[in-house]
Amino acid sequence: MGLRPLSVTLAGAPRKLQTGNGIFSPDRIDVGTAVLLSEVPAPPPGGDFLDIGCGWGPIALTLAIESPRATVWAVDVNERALELVRRNAESLGLSNVRAVLPDDVPDEVRFRTIWSNPPIRVGKSELHAILERWVPRLQPGSDGYLVVQRNLGSDSLHRWLDTSLPDGFSVLRAATGKGYRVLKVRRRPGASTESE
Repeated sequence: MGLRPLSVTLAGAPRKLQTGNGIFSPDRIDVGTAVLLSEVPAPPPGGDFLDIGCGWGPIALTLAIESPRATVWAVDVNERALELVRRNAESLGLSNVRAVLPDDVPDEVRFRTIWSNPPIRVGKSELHAILERWVPRLQPGSDGYLVVQRNLGSDSLHRWLDTSLPDGFSVLRAATGKGYRVLKVRRRPGASTESE
């Protein structure tokens, strides 16, 4: 697989991980992910969490470190990325990470939070399909955070989420930094789940 060492800071401490070619941002935590990790509030103490498009795992691993009682679903279509997440979780002693293909997440799982640097470059219709699949699975009273580069359409994505998500969801800009925007998607408490 062509593994090589990677030293990064996750959840406030230096970590020794492994990376490889053929994945997103293999040599560092990319700027968008760094903005997301620096701007989001602490995750809930437990529940099912989701990282959409996990890459080698900086978001999923951070969630797993910060909320050891949670189950973190690290989802990607790239098997190499998933293998790296599994290796890195194991090397950090994290038994609460599930690195899986999208279809391997059980249909009944609902998420206490979603943190994602979504794969913008797959194109608008594919990105919309990904978000339509996962964001409605937030539990009522829960928040999701998406980081999007401003010049890659964060404002149009914000508008699309506003108009496309079911009733009971709200979208706002939670933070801006280094050319990125963090969008906060909230499912209001008591929001109907009948549309699922």
